[in-house]
Amino acid sequence: MPNEQAAARARILWLSYLTGDTSILAPKVKATRKLFAHLPSPPRCKVCLAPFHGIGGLAVSVVGFGAGKSRFNPTLCDRCEKLVKAHQVGAEVELTLLFADVRGSTTLAERVGPTEFHRLINRFYQVSTDILIETGALIDKLVGDEVVALYAPGIAGPDFAAKAVEAARKMVLATGHADAGGPWLPIGVGVHSGAVYVGAVGSSDGQSDITVLGDAANTAARLASQAGPGEILVSEDACRTAGLDAAGEMRTLQLKGRVQPVTVRVMGVSDAAGVS
Repeated sequence: MPNEQAAARARILWLSYLTGDTSILAPKVKATRKLFAHLPSPPRCKVCLAPFHGIGGLAVSVVGFGAGKSRFNPTLCDRCEKLVKAHQVGAEVELTLLFADVRGSTTLAERVGPTEFHRLINRFYQVSTDILIETGALIDKLVGDEVVALYAPGIAGPDFAAKAVEAARKMVLATGHADAGGPWLPIGVGVHSGAVYVGAVGSSDGQSDITVLGDAANTAARLASQAGPGEILVSEDACRTAGLDAAGEMRTLQLKGRVQPVTVRVMGVSDAAGVS
């Protein structure tokens, strides 16, 4: 029973973390956050307000909170994700997902060689990570030639879907798709909103990680795979959640593994050019 209660508490904490709904938290958790808010000084976790360094950070460690920086975003602490993995829990939530990958990466790797390909991919990771952190993403994966990020209301705010689209636009510009000489790395981006399960996979006493699962994640990945160089494919669900109008090119896609076609808004360099 104690383990079941601890898992239930971890699940509620994780749900609040992702959705921003603090009403479901226990009074003790709310009081702890208020205490953290009064400890000196920034930088601190943007969710629970625990300081990372200085006297405040030391105080947090002394009381057993033990907060380090999250692997998903360094503006967050890792306390919640540690609990999720320890108790192997998760939550079903409405999120916006961003998948970005390199177009023609196999041909590119063959043409430029492994060392230069590593340099390009590492540069892609660096510029993407900066943009994703700035816009409040949870960076799920940097793997191969792909970047996967989640935009949750509890982290990115109520305009989480709009921030995902903003990040996609900035990534297209940062990789040089608006440059006269063309991009230094051709990428395509898919953005989709929907219900997903975000939680632990693996085992509490072995290899474990936190990832996103569900049809919405698969759809976002498929959109990215069909986006041309410099294109951002934003699903109808993401457009609606982000408050985007339906102006511009619309495209109906038959995605692999899906029975029903998906309608997307196609955004490119001209749409991204207005991003500051």
